[in-house]
Amino acid sequence: MNLQEQLKDLKPTKDYFIGIDSDGCAFDTMEIKQKECFCPNFIKYYGLQKISKYARETWEFTNLYSKTRGVNRFLAVLETFRLLAQRPEVHARGMELPDMSELIKWTKNETKLGNPALIEYAKVVNNNDIDLALEWSLQVNRDIKEMVHGMPPFPGVTEVLEEIQDKADALVVSQTPLEALEREWKENGIDDYVRLICGQEYGTKTEHLELAAGEKYPKDKILMIGDAPGDLKAAKANEVLFFPINPGHEEASWDRLLNEGLEKFFNGSFAGAYEERLLEEFDGYLPEKPSWNIG
Repeated sequence: MNLQEQLKDLKPTKDYFIGIDSDGCAFDTMEIKQKECFCPNFIKYYGLQKISKYARETWEFTNLYSKTRGVNRFLAVLETFRLLAQRPEVHARGMELPDMSELIKWTKNETKLGNPALIEYAKVVNNNDIDLALEWSLQVNRDIKEMVHGMPPFPGVTEVLEEIQDKADALVVSQTPLEALEREWKENGIDDYVRLICGQEYGTKTEHLELAAGEKYPKDKILMIGDAPGDLKAAKANEVLFFPINPGHEEASWDRLLNEGLEKFFNGSFAGAYEERLLEEFDGYLPEKPSWNIG
C-alpha cells in the first residue's frame, strides 16, 4: 500500500478531525533547522559564498520571516533564487545565479516533493542540476539528524493533545521528511496521540487533509492547526477551519487554543467572527515583501 492509500483508508473513530503541523507549530525547530542546516548547505552547494550575506538574509526571509514561511524545501530554493535575482547587491558582485529550469519543471509535475520522488526522477533525467538539488537535500537531512535532537514541543502542545484525544482523530500534517517527524514525535512520547504522521512523502498538506478527512467528517468538524500561510491555504482549499499558531507568540497561541479555541471548535462556535478575528491577527505577523531594496 502506498502512503497516500494509507490516508485514504483511514476510517473515522471520532466525530472530529484535527490536523497539526510540526516544525514551527508543534516544535520550536524551524530556527535551528533553517539557520544551521538548510542555509549553510544552500550557500555551500550552490556556490554562493561571495553573496553569502544576501543569500542568508534572503533564505531566512523566505523560510522564516515572510508569508512563504514553512514552504517545501525545493520550492524554497526556487523562491530564494527568484528574490536573489532581484537584488542589486547580487548583480553588483557579479554573481551568476544557477539555471533552475529543471527543478522548476519537476516541482510543477510532482506533488510529493521529497527526496524519494526526487531520487527516482534523478535516475530518469540524468541531469546535473537535479543531482545537485538532491545532494543538497540529502546533506540537509544528515545535518538535521546529527544536530536537531532534544527539542521538546512548545509548552501547551501536550496539554492540547491530551484534551483532544477522546474527541478528535488527530494527524500530523507536515512538509518535513517523515524520518525527522517520526523521530521528533517519538522522542518526546507524543506520537501515540495521533493516528498517523504525514510528511512530504505523503504529498502536499492540502492532499493530506483531503485524503484523510475530506468526505469523512463534516467541514465544520475539521480543524487545521498551523503556523504558516501554507497551512491556512491547505485548510481553505479543503473548506475547513484553521487555528493559527502565531510566529514568535507560539506559547500564547497554544494557551489560547487550549483554553478558548478548542471549546469553540467542539461546541460549533468557532466558524465566523471568532475564526475571522484569529486570521486577521495572524495575517499581520508575516510580511509579503522583503524590507530590502528590490531592483
